[in-house]
Amino acid sequence: MTSSHQHTSPQQTLPQIDIYCERVFAGLFDEPLNLLSNLAFMIAAVLLFVMARRHNISAPAPYVLIVLIFIIGIGSALFHSFATVWSKFADVIPILIFQLAFIVTYARNIMGRGPFCIIGFLVLFTGLSVGTGTLPYDWLNGSLGYAPALFFVLGFGVDHWRKHRTEPFVLLLAAVIFVVSLTFRSIDMTVCAALPVGVHYMWHILNAAVLYLSVRAVLVNMK
Repeated sequence: MTSSHQHTSPQQTLPQIDIYCERVFAGLFDEPLNLLSNLAFMIAAVLLFVMARRHNISAPAPYVLIVLIFIIGIGSALFHSFATVWSKFADVIPILIFQLAFIVTYARNIMGRGPFCIIGFLVLFTGLSVGTGTLPYDWLNGSLGYAPALFFVLGFGVDHWRKHRTEPFVLLLAAVIFVVSLTFRSIDMTVCAALPVGVHYMWHILNAAVLYLSVRAVLVNMK
């Protein structure tokens, strides 16, 4: 990854964060593909909401996950529009909350784990996140920060398959797609010369599929 730059213009008082191939100017719509691809999160949320209603899900936890997916789309769209520090927080905070909420929801509602086990999962996730957070951003374009999430999706996926739950391979499929999406995220800045628009938008599209499949695993196994 090349070093990031910060753009400013006479109309802007805040510097813009330039860490994606598609952004070459300081314009509000300078990342059109990265911006529009966030519709995938909103579509995933709508599809999951319809599925939850069809399955007569009344528990609030799955709906919290669905709302968070929609908010992830909004937060990411804000970041790829404004590319400022505040919009970056709007991007990363909903993602973090979703990860924690998914661990709690899946462990409690699908695995049937108690509070001590769930706390253990959260401590493990937090520890892994802190550890990967100390690694240089230049390593895989910051994608190593999502390694803890991949670890849990894969681990839950193995348990999902071994327990022969409904749609037993759904989380394993999510893990495979997650790896592909992380690959696109990691190579975005390295393909600029050959592909000026980059490939970060594929991270959005494929990651929306990951979130859809992850929450689907919850919905089809709720009792």
